[in-house]
Amino acid sequence: MASTAYSRPTKPPGPAAGDRRGPRLAKELGRIEPKKLGIGLVAGCCLALLSYLSFARLFAIYSPVFDSSSLVLKNAPPATEALPLPEKTEVEDQKGFPEPEAELNIIPDIPETTTTNEKNATAMNSDRGGAYTDAKITCDENGVDEGFPYARPPVCELAGDIRISPMEKIMYFVNPSGDGPFDANGEKKIRPFARKDDFLLPGVVEVTIKSVSSAAAAPQCKRRHDVPVVVFSVAGYTDNFFHDNTDVLIPLFLTTAHLNGEVQFLITNFKPWWVHKFTPLLKKLSNYDVINFDKEEEVHCFRAGHLGMYRDRDLIISPNPTRNPHNYSMVDYNRFLRRALGLPREAPAVLGEETGSKPKMLIIERKGTRKLLNLREVSALCEELGFAVTVAEAAADVRGFAEQVNAADVLLAVHGAGLTNQIFLPTGAVLVQIVPWGKMDWMATNFYGQPARDMRLRYVEYYVSEEETTLKDRYPRDHYVFKDPIHIHAQGWPAIAEIIMKQDVMVNRTRFKPFLLQALDELQQ
Repeated sequence: MASTAYSRPTKPPGPAAGDRRGPRLAKELGRIEPKKLGIGLVAGCCLALLSYLSFARLFAIYSPVFDSSSLVLKNAPPATEALPLPEKTEVEDQKGFPEPEAELNIIPDIPETTTTNEKNATAMNSDRGGAYTDAKITCDENGVDEGFPYARPPVCELAGDIRISPMEKIMYFVNPSGDGPFDANGEKKIRPFARKDDFLLPGVVEVTIKSVSSAAAAPQCKRRHDVPVVVFSVAGYTDNFFHDNTDVLIPLFLTTAHLNGEVQFLITNFKPWWVHKFTPLLKKLSNYDVINFDKEEEVHCFRAGHLGMYRDRDLIISPNPTRNPHNYSMVDYNRFLRRALGLPREAPAVLGEETGSKPKMLIIERKGTRKLLNLREVSALCEELGFAVTVAEAAADVRGFAEQVNAADVLLAVHGAGLTNQIFLPTGAVLVQIVPWGKMDWMATNFYGQPARDMRLRYVEYYVSEEETTLKDRYPRDHYVFKDPIHIHAQGWPAIAEIIMKQDVMVNRTRFKPFLLQALDELQQ
């Protein structure tokens, strides 16, 4: 009998009534050989350890170590009903936006007495529009840019339960902790326009982020969105192509390109003609119809979003951990434009590759100020040097004019918004800027020259002399306009606009010719 003492089931049958288990067990153990007793003890320990691990694995799913949804599902026992997980949306798969499920501990340390229904209410309060028990808001208010005179406006990025009431011009933010950049009333007011211009900002719709302690303090959702939102304005100078890009389109690209269209736009200071004009670009950035913030009556709810947009300098995108975490460049913006508008040319023609082919030059004609008065003579000179020249005025048809620019190898224009069309040139093409009189080197370089280099274009600039400007007909040669033109800039923008920006130019063909030859040389490299 002693040899079969440890071949019995783990739990032996219960003793008969009145038996004294202790003494009997001691008596039985005394009959077992010491060697066999040791082997039995080892086997018993192993069995106990396996039992412990089984129970440990069962309850490990509630440990913070397993806060990944895939691990939860993998480790959940078959007989246990898994905790409900919030429905994952595209926004959680994209870089740049906080992932709500990563921010929250979706598998909290729930007491064992919590019922399944209570777990459902904890994980997702569907009656309250999927309200988060956590919230996050960060605002970039570092508007100063050393070496550049224009400050950037504040931008706020939010994640959690966001409810936008356009009629009230309020973004309700369910924020139980109350933490964030709020005033004493729990509010943060922003004019969501991407140029901090004291003259323009009063005309921009002001939107308030209102921190509320619970979902009950916010309006009920009428429309729920599974993608993030960007609320922005198209106020300001957005009838000027330069500002269309610097103040709206490039900031919008910088803020949303990484979302691959999975983002909803709410536009304040809504201009139907502007939205229509740039519909191909807006549709490339968002898969959804834009919403007119100014006339919308329903409350829209989101899980993440921005109030305002990130921006860099004019026509420039630089590396920055906050404003540009995805490390985009102006070359990326150029490629985005080519895809959105269906522009075919990625590179210009290289001289000598095709027999008899001429490099194509597009000259942008100005009809207002800063006209090139001897445009025909300049065009003829370019033809003599071997260019196939087209003269055109920048048109309201964005796609149509973009196709003309993209077909060119060289773009030539007097300083002005028309030079913004360099964004449509194929990479490696040449930009020639004629710079008017008036110490314009800083503006010429920062607004168009450096952006051209950042777009990997070849850049040639020509500064007109005193003899080539119509200012000589308005001011004597001993006037500060000629003796000390920096004095014009010291007086501010009104003086610059009245004097420098209202001149016309007539370039000297002999003096200008070497710069055209330089453009030809650039195409041979």
